[in-house]
Amino acid sequence: MLQGKVVLVTGGSRGIGESIVRKFAQHGADIVFTYLSSAEKAEALATELSETHHIKVKAVRSNASKYDESEQLINDIVSEFGKLDVLVNNAGITKDTLMLRMSEEQWDQVIEVNLKSVFNLTKHALKPMMKNRSGSIINMGSVVGVFGNAGQANYAASKAGIIGFSKSIAKEVGSRNIRCNVIAPGFIETDMTHVLTEEQKKAYAESIPLKKLGSGEDVANACLYLGSDLGQYVTGQVLSVCGGLNC
Repeated sequence: MLQGKVVLVTGGSRGIGESIVRKFAQHGADIVFTYLSSAEKAEALATELSETHHIKVKAVRSNASKYDESEQLINDIVSEFGKLDVLVNNAGITKDTLMLRMSEEQWDQVIEVNLKSVFNLTKHALKPMMKNRSGSIINMGSVVGVFGNAGQANYAASKAGIIGFSKSIAKEVGSRNIRCNVIAPGFIETDMTHVLTEEQKKAYAESIPLKKLGSGEDVANACLYLGSDLGQYVTGQVLSVCGGLNC
């Protein structure tokens, strides 16, 4: 479904990002993914996928929240691969605490990593996409950005900002056959949820209509849909992958 396409996934060495990278590799895309730490793990993943699926996979240490690094990353991809078809802005962090206790630093860090990174990569990726008159930008939001959550005002603001940003970009570049959408995951089992007890997981599951937590592959499947030609008439939308949590 993605054969011949060049894909960039930020934060692709673990969690949801790794699931997306693996899914795109299975469907034949050439992939660049970024990481900030665990270089050995990232390089091992790139080697594994390139050898298994006979595609080109490259792991690059790059900080998406830094404007100059983002520009250099896009330029290097276009120089090496000739184009960029799909951008998945997945990099993100949390710094959870109640507003009365939240520091300016905790606010700034989350906004910079979660929201400014989306601006950085999208701005630079649009140039080669507009030249080719084709592209799909997929921004990782959250159901928290739709309905908020106590103790996550910074995170919710960053993810809500991504929604408004993406809808605006969809309107700006739709005439160039470039699509921009948001995926809003709910409770997804990742490294971050491993700290929860089984009782806590069961309690969360009970609040979900489908009565279970999601997997990274569930989110990756949604990315595959939006990144491939299956989603060629879908833009400016928020696709919630949450088991019905926000219905």
